[in-house]
Amino acid sequence: MSQLRTTRAGLVACGVICTFIFLYLRNPGPEEAEEEPTHLAVVECGFYPDELCSALLEGKKAAPQIAQFCKHPHNSEILAHLHTPRNCSRMTRELHFITRPLSAEEGNFPLAYVISAHKELAMFVRLLRAIYTPQNVYCVHVDETAPKKFKSAMHTFVTCFENVFISSKTQKAVHDGPKRLQAEINCLRDLVHSALEWRYVMNLYGQEFPIKTNKEIIHYIRTKWKEKNITPVVIPPPNTKPKTGQSPPEPSPEENTYITPSTRFKQKPPHNLTVYSGSSYYALTRKFVGFVLTDPRAKDMLQWSKDVHSPEHHYWVTLNRLKDAPGATLDAAWEGNIRATKRRTEEGDGHKGCTGHGAQDTCVYDLGDLPWLIQSPALFATFEPSTDPLVVSCLERWHRLKALQQAQVPAEPHWQLPQESHFHSQPLH
Repeated sequence: MSQLRTTRAGLVACGVICTFIFLYLRNPGPEEAEEEPTHLAVVECGFYPDELCSALLEGKKAAPQIAQFCKHPHNSEILAHLHTPRNCSRMTRELHFITRPLSAEEGNFPLAYVISAHKELAMFVRLLRAIYTPQNVYCVHVDETAPKKFKSAMHTFVTCFENVFISSKTQKAVHDGPKRLQAEINCLRDLVHSALEWRYVMNLYGQEFPIKTNKEIIHYIRTKWKEKNITPVVIPPPNTKPKTGQSPPEPSPEENTYITPSTRFKQKPPHNLTVYSGSSYYALTRKFVGFVLTDPRAKDMLQWSKDVHSPEHHYWVTLNRLKDAPGATLDAAWEGNIRATKRRTEEGDGHKGCTGHGAQDTCVYDLGDLPWLIQSPALFATFEPSTDPLVVSCLERWHRLKALQQAQVPAEPHWQLPQESHFHSQPLH
């Protein structure tokens, strides 16, 4: 009987706290918005995710402090679907995949993606379901260094989609720039032979997430770039040469440094090419991909890059400045809005600072960065393992709601992400 009384008392206390936070987030007064909550118990916030995420996205000052007292969302629900006996139709429905083009514009402008993954399967699923539409096509490069369970689950998962496949060739590419570049080229070769007539291809890593919907990405590419490739460029200083690296560190997502410490200089590039440096991310036309796979200069450039540190930062941008390359951008600069990046050096100009923590010069996002993220003109954002999981969870809900609001077809019920709390999912044993 005493145990029952204790349980009831705990439920009452939790109910009072949850009700308080619910009312606070729904309708805070001007003075309350400045105050920080004190002495709150750790609770399963029954109103989550909509009320809490809305407060975080709107930048309400106390919301991040309230969020830390709520149990963070976990991925057991996603993982449970991937480890149960396979029923593809049920799995795609219960994981809330969009199964039809949301507009005629999207249906007539299919995209392709190269996705590199080696860990965090649940995050990969979140990424895929955010960018997934049946008219697009997705090549996934699963790193050879990935755990066997990850590889097995990934292969099982992608077989449920006709337009998602594992790259025909794999590389040990996690910490190796030349092999990373080769892994992407392997996927591009597979995509060129795909039956789906995609128009542009973009590259992603498994720990990234879109800020723009599929419709917004297409509109941006069609109106801003008009059959041009997007390869943000930094023009290298004069009289510099690329150098080889010994055991190079893993580059940051938007590294724009052309010269790296090394022991010797590299020979001049083939065909007297002028080598440029820039982002490793891109959006390329299908014709340009065909050019990269067949042109002698591109092939020789790839061979030349095999012992150069972080060649992915100069390979694409250099080829895109060739006059006869399809979709070439001869005057390309550091533009394109492909990745949202908060840099310490840009504080006060491009943003008001990082509320998370810094990794070198780049911000690892926290809950307080959400308002900046959703206002960014960029297409995608990169998230480190140390990112608060609630950041991606709230961004995911905001992104799906926006996609369905833009849709020109009736939404299927399973396209909606669940409204109730999902903290009660049982963890895998």
